Amino acid sequence: MKIKSAKFIISNTEIEKCPAPDRPEYAFIGRSNVGKSSLINMLVNNKKLAKTSGRPGKTQLINHFEINESWYLVDLPGYGYAKSSKMNRYKWSKFIEEYLRKRENLMNTFVLVDSRHEPQKNDIEFMNWCGHNEIPFSIVFTKIDKLSSSKLQKNMFNYRKELLKFWAELPPVFTTSSESAFGREKLLNYIEEINSMYENAKSD
Repeated sequence: MKIKSAKFIISNTEIEKCPAPDRPEYAFIGRSNVGKSSLINMLVNNKKLAKTSGRPGKTQLINHFEINESWYLVDLPGYGYAKSSKMNRYKWSKFIEEYLRKRENLMNTFVLVDSRHEPQKNDIEFMNWCGHNEIPFSIVFTKIDKLSSSKLQKNMFNYRKELLKFWAELPPVFTTSSESAFGREKLLNYIEEINSMYENAKSD
């Protein structure tokens, strides 16, 4: 897929204020400081589209971006930021859950995982919550340029081992680096495949 245009549409905390659900939509979510904004910017080849920050937990809204005037990319708040107040964490989790469960045109949620770390409890819990609520998702390992190939394989193996305690089979898995743009083509091709299925289903 070639990215021809990418523009910000709206930020909000209410699903009713999201754009009309008239095209396929893809959400990106992960623990704070997982490199979500950098990954989004790398995907659309625009370093200024999603705001990056050295301060974790900065994204606190549902952010919609229109890509190629044909599909939406959604930047969701990160989960698990300890320094945020308990009330804020609760408020964010409620509108994120409502969005993920009720947004009818949401085709896939990309769950970002920092490849440098062992399996994290809140990552596993979130993926299991998605499965329980029948929300399609894929796993995206980020920052693979920050560790050795052997360490990456070990951490990915440990994630698979942990998830297979709950799952009969795993969802699609991608490996990425925002620095080198590794994994960009595979992710965009995956989105393009789903977009094609969406269009075919709509025309039937």
